[in-house]
Amino acid sequence: MELLQIRLPSGFSATGARHIRPQQRRPRHPAEIVAPDAILAEWAHIEKRLGGSGGTIEAKCNIPLIQSENDLILVDIGGGGKFQPTEGQLETALSAAGHNPAAVTKVLLTHAHPDHLWGMLGSTGKLRFPNATYYIGAAEWDFWMTPDYASSMLEVLHPFAQGLQRDLSAIRERVMTVKDKDEVLPGIHAIATPGHTPGHFSYALTGSETLVVTGDVVTNEIVSFEDPAWRFGNDTDKQAAIASRQRFVDRSATDRFRLLGYHFAYPGLGAVERIGSAFHFVANAQ
Repeated sequence: MELLQIRLPSGFSATGARHIRPQQRRPRHPAEIVAPDAILAEWAHIEKRLGGSGGTIEAKCNIPLIQSENDLILVDIGGGGKFQPTEGQLETALSAAGHNPAAVTKVLLTHAHPDHLWGMLGSTGKLRFPNATYYIGAAEWDFWMTPDYASSMLEVLHPFAQGLQRDLSAIRERVMTVKDKDEVLPGIHAIATPGHTPGHFSYALTGSETLVVTGDVVTNEIVSFEDPAWRFGNDTDKQAAIASRQRFVDRSATDRFRLLGYHFAYPGLGAVERIGSAFHFVANAQ
């Protein structure tokens, strides 16, 4: 997990943002998750470009910490060591950056998958960020909090739902639900990007340039941009996710968004370049 610190003055610019980099092994994603539509030769090329081996690639986690005049804001909070054994470094990274978890005032959630949200509760079972207000898509909340998930969801999602109901119940009195284009905070707007999950959102930080914290609308800096019509194994609604991804990639190139990808290689920052009818992600930390 990497923590990216961003200061948010008037006329926002991401220039000068930096990461705190705790040393840890990362979980790995196999080909059937990353690119199930790739043929063997295509996957071999993707794996090589991403520095993978043995049919897998490392899954990174980049979590932005945004500092404005009045707020200390996180976008997603990781898995808290409950989802993968190599996670759970967010508090350590915050401390190294000189911040107490109690100082976090806002948490923006892109979606409720375990690697983005199971860090909600600490080892004592209490909120890790007790003074924060939490923002999540209305459809996302309704999907995961349904009491009859055992009959309404695929069985593979049941463990997710159990853990998410535990964590989301803990913020019931502190949560604000989000709709498309909402200005959730001054200078930060929600972009609906459903499909990976029903209420998935990305967040745009606007000013002299626009930085979009993508969440999992794009999950990989190669496949998601060069083959956005390919399926991703963990998308809840594959066709809706493809449609969202194609719109998002096209808009990012047209509007010249700067992107911060949650699962991209460190530091996860870059932009989309259009080459004819194709797209390419250009990493750029500056």
